[in-house]
Amino acid sequence: MTTIKELATYAQNTWCPGCGNFGILASIKKALTDLEDDGLDLNKVAIVSGIGCHAKIVDYLNVNTFYSLHGRVPPPMTGIKLANPDLTVIGHAGDGDAYGEGIEHLIFSAKRNLDMTFIVHNNRVYGLTTGQFTPTSPSGFKGRSTPKGSPEEPLNPIELMISAGATFVARGYTRNMEHLQSLIKAAINHKGFSFIDVLQPCFTFFNTYDYYNERVYEFTQQDDDVSDRKAAFVKAAEWAYGEGEKIPIGIFYQVKKPTYEEKLLKGRIPVQLTPGDIRPVLEKHI
Repeated sequence: MTTIKELATYAQNTWCPGCGNFGILASIKKALTDLEDDGLDLNKVAIVSGIGCHAKIVDYLNVNTFYSLHGRVPPPMTGIKLANPDLTVIGHAGDGDAYGEGIEHLIFSAKRNLDMTFIVHNNRVYGLTTGQFTPTSPSGFKGRSTPKGSPEEPLNPIELMISAGATFVARGYTRNMEHLQSLIKAAINHKGFSFIDVLQPCFTFFNTYDYYNERVYEFTQQDDDVSDRKAAFVKAAEWAYGEGEKIPIGIFYQVKKPTYEEKLLKGRIPVQLTPGDIRPVLEKHI
């Protein structure tokens, strides 16, 4: 079995000290090794990232990985999953590219209910470009692009994903690592589009640790019927990414529905290639 240490790579970690991304990296390593104990083949795991501080996570994970473009993580995830439905496909994105430039891809991935897991590193600031506001920044956010404060209200990605059709919708926090690990494992085990919005403070440009530590609380499936869509919206509205005294983390919504692959492929077996035989296939079909 693979150890957490063996999931590391030779790449030097360049995240800022105190970055919440360290919590996500540690959590997904632990989740993958736990799932391997339960039968997950790590050779059949594919992780996709976009552009931003979050994207470096693929440099630090010793599994199959793919760098995408800014906001374009879902398209290659979709292609990978349709080409080989046996793969476990996991995407990582930042709140800037996931909820900004790439929001249409995210919405349609949820709408289609593709069987893959999408994890958003939500620090509510463009950290890599040193401090601009994002779609989840609080109203009045003062940054390099809005020195007098952003006039925009933040969107609520939990409400958005429930509306779009995601069949697993959750929120985690990097300081609650055991809880985050459990969410990641549940998301990967879920058959359908799994979405986790992770509160991930940017220690350098938007340090929200104290704010979250005072407000975050865990709720469980025993507390709420996670298949109740209306109840999920009520729970999601408790904190509007800037408003509300308490911030719930946990699984807001989870239901079972046919996946996009099941409906599209309808029992057909995708082409399975072995190393070296791609040329005959291309010659036959082109």
